[in-house]
Amino acid sequence: MNQIKITDEFVTLGQFLKLADIISSGGQAKWFLQEYEVYVNDELEDRRGRKLYVGDEVAIPGEGDFEIVGA
Repeated sequence: MNQIKITDEFVTLGQFLKLADIISSGGQAKWFLQEYEVYVNDELEDRRGRKLYVGDEVAIPGEGDFEIVGA
């Protein structure tokens, strides 16, 4: 499982996709979430504004599994 470090209290799902190098710009988040399945804590998620906190897990079939960790 890949770990994505954040320094703030939370990060949005759109910001996470960029931090994880899955998309190259924040503007691609909406498109990516419409085209691909993204699971946050085992629940399908399509809101780019979804807040992710330390301990949350994100699974993207074909891209990998990620865990949000503090800095």
